[in-house]
Amino acid sequence: MLHLNRPIVSFLLCLLSLIAVTRSASAEVTKIEFTSKQPYGTFRTGDYVIWQGMIHGDLAPQEAIPGIDKAARNERGRVDYAAKIILMMPAALRAGNGALLVDVPNRGRVYAEALYNSPRNAPFLSGTLEQGTGFLQDHGFAIAEVHWELGQGAELPSFADSDGKTRYVEGVGFAIVRDAADFLAHAATDAGGTPNPLKGAISRVLASGKSQDGRFLKTFLLNGFNMVGNRRVFDGMHVFVSAAGLLPILQTGLGPKSSGEEAPTFANPDFPGVNDGPLTIGEITAKVAARGEVPPKMMLVNSTTDYYSLRASLGRTGASGTADQPLPANVRMYDVAGGSHVVVLKAPTCTQSPGRLDWAPLSRALLLHLDDWVSRNAEPPASELMPLDTASGDPPALRAPTALSAAVIQVPKRDQDGNALGGVRLPDIAVPTGTNGGQNQPQTFTCMLVGSFSPFAATKAERERTPDTRPSIEERYRTRDDYVNRIRIAAQDLVTRGLMLPEDAAVIVQEAASSKLFAPAPANDAPR
Repeated sequence: MLHLNRPIVSFLLCLLSLIAVTRSASAEVTKIEFTSKQPYGTFRTGDYVIWQGMIHGDLAPQEAIPGIDKAARNERGRVDYAAKIILMMPAALRAGNGALLVDVPNRGRVYAEALYNSPRNAPFLSGTLEQGTGFLQDHGFAIAEVHWELGQGAELPSFADSDGKTRYVEGVGFAIVRDAADFLAHAATDAGGTPNPLKGAISRVLASGKSQDGRFLKTFLLNGFNMVGNRRVFDGMHVFVSAAGLLPILQTGLGPKSSGEEAPTFANPDFPGVNDGPLTIGEITAKVAARGEVPPKMMLVNSTTDYYSLRASLGRTGASGTADQPLPANVRMYDVAGGSHVVVLKAPTCTQSPGRLDWAPLSRALLLHLDDWVSRNAEPPASELMPLDTASGDPPALRAPTALSAAVIQVPKRDQDGNALGGVRLPDIAVPTGTNGGQNQPQTFTCMLVGSFSPFAATKAERERTPDTRPSIEERYRTRDDYVNRIRIAAQDLVTRGLMLPEDAAVIVQEAASSKLFAPAPANDAPR
């Protein structure tokens, strides 16, 4: 048996005590308060409630956040912050599945319901708290919406610069999400004794972020915010349509908007901070592992329009060449063939109809796989990527930043109909009624993200009256039954491969069976 002398034992106890103090000081929530507590609905797991309020905390001025050392300090010599928080959770916590999903709001608008609960043909936009399909609640997730952004629900520390201008410490947004997630997963009470409403109910923590907030999560991870002491904050991350970008908020800004509000566009392709750091998830993961951290399990989802408008190919190749870098073992990446960055019903400022491909079914299936991967180490479906070609300018793709002189922008290869090849092929792409995921015009921030949908002609005669060379609906599908059967086969294939849930496949087949693209089935003249 190993015998330690008293001085060594005392040293180890002091060291463990220091580690514990460091951990709690880094993630201290001083106050959590809820000003609204309402019922949310009844789901397969039981009743849910929605609580809305504020979370308050303070940080050590030594944190690795630019400008925090200049910010005002409280009576404990620490730097205060506050942020809006929304919880949607089972009324009886034991009814939950043990997973906390922390959703990162986009420009102050929540996104979880739009990503996972959006119904077919009525896509939810960011900002909604509607129940929709109830998917998240049916599966027992607790959801936390934690605001972080300057001017969008977060009260960030500030200081006066040498010119007397107020500068906001924007990087505190990362610490807010870190501290809130860690508190909800592990704390019993806040510093004042108010109970954590999720106390004892959480065994794992997942993060979700779309677009700006997918970039938030990658930057969060890259810069060490996924650790509180020696404890990991997020066990899994679901990152949507973030392309090759990071989020430039590790700086002080003058407001009123966040430095992460904007992104590179066709009008301003050299916008700084987004494509200036590591471009691939492999590069980010390597830096995380080099610090001795265990990186979270990650699923990254890209749409077709992300390759044209957001340089998504650089997230596969890095800053030079056209060869994909290998994905780390903790990462899966899925391309949505024909998908648009955002799905909307109308885009009146754009010249073409917006993209209409509903990829929420994929989001739902992947979230369950991510949760199983984290909780049971169950292998998720393999990555599914679209083959790429060097962008030719037709349609135009956002050029690489001037600073990346060796970068090569690539876009998806397309079939004779103009639909992207490879990737996850949802039934609407496998059995198309038009071309999905084309580029819209003009090249404004809105139109470059909504993509386009160009329907096929209904009949051969209609097609021949136009310059459209794509076969018509009439030429593609012999009958309604032929079309519906092909949809059923495509949906079942995705279910078998774990990329769609059976309930979503049923909805898709039902819609196909009632499609107005075909003449209604004949009926008797009179009841019999």
